[in-house]
Amino acid sequence: MGAVLVQIRDMSGSLTRQSVLVAGFCLLADTLTFYYAGVHVNPALPFWCLLAGVVLVDAALASSARLSGVVAFAHAALAVAGALLLSGGTPGRDLNDAGMLIAAYRAGAWLNGRPAVLALLFLVAGSIGARTLGGSTDITDWRTVLLGTVKEALLAWLVGRYTTARGAHIAELEQRASRERESARQELADAIADDRSAIARDLHDVIAHHVSAIGVHAGAARLGLSGQKASPVSTALAAVETSSRAALLDLRRLLDFLHDSPVEGARQPGLGNLDELIHVVSAAGLEANISVQGARLELEGSLDIAVYRVVQEMLTNALRHGNGRVDITICYETPCVSVIAINPIAASKRLVEDSPRRGLEGISSRASMFSGFASYGPVNGGADWKTSVTFSMDGT
Repeated sequence: MGAVLVQIRDMSGSLTRQSVLVAGFCLLADTLTFYYAGVHVNPALPFWCLLAGVVLVDAALASSARLSGVVAFAHAALAVAGALLLSGGTPGRDLNDAGMLIAAYRAGAWLNGRPAVLALLFLVAGSIGARTLGGSTDITDWRTVLLGTVKEALLAWLVGRYTTARGAHIAELEQRASRERESARQELADAIADDRSAIARDLHDVIAHHVSAIGVHAGAARLGLSGQKASPVSTALAAVETSSRAALLDLRRLLDFLHDSPVEGARQPGLGNLDELIHVVSAAGLEANISVQGARLELEGSLDIAVYRVVQEMLTNALRHGNGRVDITICYETPCVSVIAINPIAASKRLVEDSPRRGLEGISSRASMFSGFASYGPVNGGADWKTSVTFSMDGT
């Protein structure tokens, strides 16, 4: 709102400066023309009185637009007065012809309805009076009078009307374009909302259902083994239960986000939830060692979530393709934070060349969102897999 007010003030100031400039040039043109043409041939008193009148009415061209009718009447009256007072000297139509043109233009541009028509009638009467009352043109030579009136009054008035109509038309086109852009944005927002709702329904109907079923069946199977002593099977089933509950929690957060109705106080997990994540993967049989280098920093919300998701993906990859162990290092080095993961590759789970690697692509995408980068590949002769991700704490 403040920017709009500043723009309006700047535009108003520009119009004021331009009107003063136009009025000044009209005053200069009319006074110099009248002075050099009549100073030696006209009586002194009426000449100087009329010259003062020219100065006043031309200066009035810089006045407010709502006074355009009054200014037009003043110019018409001065033209008639000049014809009457200087009938034996300079023709009255040379008195304020530049000012008459601008007054006619202002009346056409700024006035509407009856005031605009009255201003035009004043100017026409003034032009006819200046050409006939002073005796410079025979009143019977109506063609000359008519053409002079058209040039001095009607034409400038019509140009003013055209300018206003054109400005209104351009403003209407701009408003229409603005409405169309707003409508397109709204349609896009509605389409995105519909897509998000469809995705949320699919997630709820398919993934959430199956994950929930996995957790229920794993719990039932573990309870069926409760009479037996602890075994790798019961441990694995407990890990499945824990992982399914964590997955359902994340799914609920995602569904709330897609429905644009997050639960009050709910937030996506961040680095503060790493212990819970480590507990889940440890229960699944992954030995995860996480170390921190540098002074731990409080990361901005979205960056904190992104780093957590990268660590989560690293642990998942190590669990799926590794050999039961992963070492992750989080390095805080202002203005960057880096995450490095190294895990042995199980011989039976080596990645093939045409593997889609969607998880790794997701890691790269998250890093690029924060002006960072990611690198990954086998090291130590192909025995280990290393993933390195760097986030900029300044980039967004």
